[in-house]
Amino acid sequence: MSLTQRLQEYVRACFTGIWIQSHEHHDAILEMTQMCRQEGWRVANWNIASGLHCGGEPLSVDANDPLAAIRSAKAIADVDGTTLLVLENFHRFMQSPEIVQSLAQQVLSGKQARTILVVLAPVVQLPVELEKLFVVVDHDLPDREQLASIAQAVATEVGELPSGESLDRVLDAASGLTRFEAENAFALSLVREGRLTAETMWSKKCQALTKSGLLQLYRGDDDFSKLGGLSALKSFTKRALLQRSRDMPRKRPRGVMLLSPPGCGKSHFCKALGRETRRPVLQMDIGSLMGSLVGQSEERTRTALQIVDAMAPCVLMIDEVEKAFSGVSGSGSNDSGVSARMFGTFLQWLNDHESDVFVVCTSNDASRLPAEFSRSERFDGVFFLDLPGRTEKDTIWSMYLELFGLDANQKKPSDANWTGAEIRACCRLAALLDLPIVQAALNVVPVAVTSAESVESLRKWASGRCLDADKTGLYQHSSRQSSSRRRVARTDPSAN
Repeated sequence: MSLTQRLQEYVRACFTGIWIQSHEHHDAILEMTQMCRQEGWRVANWNIASGLHCGGEPLSVDANDPLAAIRSAKAIADVDGTTLLVLENFHRFMQSPEIVQSLAQQVLSGKQARTILVVLAPVVQLPVELEKLFVVVDHDLPDREQLASIAQAVATEVGELPSGESLDRVLDAASGLTRFEAENAFALSLVREGRLTAETMWSKKCQALTKSGLLQLYRGDDDFSKLGGLSALKSFTKRALLQRSRDMPRKRPRGVMLLSPPGCGKSHFCKALGRETRRPVLQMDIGSLMGSLVGQSEERTRTALQIVDAMAPCVLMIDEVEKAFSGVSGSGSNDSGVSARMFGTFLQWLNDHESDVFVVCTSNDASRLPAEFSRSERFDGVFFLDLPGRTEKDTIWSMYLELFGLDANQKKPSDANWTGAEIRACCRLAALLDLPIVQAALNVVPVAVTSAESVESLRKWASGRCLDADKTGLYQHSSRQSSSRRRVARTDPSAN
């Protein structure tokens, strides 16, 4: 439902206090002016720079006095009709008790004179005295049709406006921008490239992330060809993302949860997935969302998730999620419940969001996470990434020997229980120290040795509970327990 349609309903129902959350005041005022012209309503708008205007004509009201602007509602009221008084960026004056009291009185008295107060602001900051008197309306960002019309208005020459799949990529990249930002980005793309391209749209979106400081954007060159193994996980995610339906949100993929010992390629997979599916990868650090003020952490979490929705289609990566929400179980005793509230906000978003965001969470110990986190319909699957097998290790050796310019025919060290990260470390050390990889391997101690008990425990936990990242189906771990005790034949009686 558009802004005009929602406003028509509230005005006809005589809601005398309306708060519009918008970053595009010019477009919102233009829509309201056109609506009032069609309905025969009177509209006036006030801001601290221009003062009060009604029908394009300035009125004799002190421009710097917001209190006088509120009181002018009675003077401009239409005796036989409806009047809208639009107050721009009025949230800046809500700390004054006189302003709050005047707003409350005008909203209550506006029922008889049919005078509607409309506060236009980029944020919702309602004092407790006004919470029950105002209704909040969101001014939505432009949809694909509106973005396409803006692109057609900017790209007027032949060849500047792409078509087909190229146009879809441009519109996907421009989604989440305001009308003003989209027009600027389209114009910048014409200056840089001579035509509309998705790359310029993404560079504009990067500025939103830089200004917020809540997320990081990763756009690397590695794809699935630079990642050994994980055949089932690659096939599952690529097929889910490339067969998404824009017209049916219920068919959109939701994401995956990756569980493995350290160094098995979880983070590398997240970054390669974005390149493989032509989506940007947003990295969310839960620690960066923490604020020092009461309620700031929860507000920063909601803001970050709104930015993620605006950046769609994209991949959202949350690394080592069990550490990010480690305080959930004890929240209340150590942080006044902040972690629990942040976790609840994130869970609700995971379950309810309709944006085309593919969430990838990684964990080294899923048993520390609440059961509700990994339930169905929050993720499409929970995958276990085991230590690479012989075939995967050979592929990884070949990749890193070539990457670091080493002889591919030299003798390889014994790599039992090595991860991909340890193979890379061995090749890097061999290139750094100018040593054969057999000697460089003496400096590498596998995590399966230093943390053998935790790795074995993780494998047992994942067996039968997680999908296998290397082959289709559930992961099954065959534990090989060795015993150093002397075996005694049961046919012989014990001397004891």
